[in-house]
Amino acid sequence: MTLDITVRGSAEQHHPAERATVSLAGSIEGSDKQAVFAAALAVQDPLSRQLKDLVDLHAVLTWSSDQVRVFSHRPWSGEGERETMVHVAKLDVRAEFIDFERLSGFLDHWSGVDGVEVVGIAWDVSAKKRRLYETEARKSAVDDAVAKAQAYANAVRRGKVVATQIADPGMLGGPVDVPPALYRAATVTGGGGAAPDLTLTPEEVVIRVEVDARFRAD
Repeated sequence: MTLDITVRGSAEQHHPAERATVSLAGSIEGSDKQAVFAAALAVQDPLSRQLKDLVDLHAVLTWSSDQVRVFSHRPWSGEGERETMVHVAKLDVRAEFIDFERLSGFLDHWSGVDGVEVVGIAWDVSAKKRRLYETEARKSAVDDAVAKAQAYANAVRRGKVVATQIADPGMLGGPVDVPPALYRAATVTGGGGAAPDLTLTPEEVVIRVEVDARFRAD
């Protein structure tokens, strides 16, 4: 009787980061709507100019900035009464860096500007490298599946396994596991003092591939 074997193969690779996508958020509050809007522009304009310069220096590949958005609200006081109208101006900026030394200086400056928050950094490799690494990882995941299936066959004294189906996780009817995130945050450290310089330590980019496969063994 032919033995049917179903397994899930996996492979994981770690590669140095080549890209860093930085997200910044600006938020200015005040009682004067025009003054709040002007203060937000005073942040956005030099930030945009610096990013344009960094593009010219080949430190930044792409960047984008939303229009300054202004909204108003009346906060509640501790006594349950409405307070004076507060106006809030917000802006979001994203930039893709390939020069991590200039990125460190960029974050060192803007993280110290009032009203500006570094929301996060997403690390990645180039699109070309990612396709190459994923192809390599898929092959390794299939090799892992073959090894697992053969181990099962050997355990019950069967012969060499032959693949009959190979699919992405869950497409053969099994559960779908959520793979680890491709992007990992950077480790950011600073020395002592009132305004320490930032030292970025990007974690490696993790590429994980899983594959479901069915085999038969005589």
